[in-house]
Amino acid sequence: MAELAVGKKAPAFTLTDQDGTKVKLSDYAGQKVVVYFYPKADTSGCTQQSCNLRDAMPQLKKLKAAVIGISPDAPAKQKKFDDKYALGFPLLADEDHAVAEKYGVWAEKSMYGRKYFGIVRSAFVIDEAGKLAGVFYKVSPKDTVPKAMEALAG
Repeated sequence: MAELAVGKKAPAFTLTDQDGTKVKLSDYAGQKVVVYFYPKADTSGCTQQSCNLRDAMPQLKKLKAAVIGISPDAPAKQKKFDDKYALGFPLLADEDHAVAEKYGVWAEKSMYGRKYFGIVRSAFVIDEAGKLAGVFYKVSPKDTVPKAMEALAG
């Protein structure tokens, strides 16, 4: 899967959030957005990454940025995750991983010698014009916010 690069147009998407609402990237036109992909709701790394973004919302809002999380989990699972940690931003269900594929984050992984396909934890900063201002593949949960803030600050 080809990786995206800074300066390229962010791939469009429409997905269902944890409340059953359709969310489009174009809904955020004219605004900066941090879009992050996480493998599975309510697992340790994904919880750390999501809660770090939740905790950084005051700073992200100062930089006029919204946050969107995307994983292959169903909306009901995303809702439980949001309710449990009071995340407060859209968590989108990419159950067929079509959006993950467009962003180059659906890849073969390996755990305990078993190969499988899944999400490569990644984050993207999209500017007001819909172009990628930051591209972070294989980002660690603790590095997501600092890297996004750096890209947002320009």
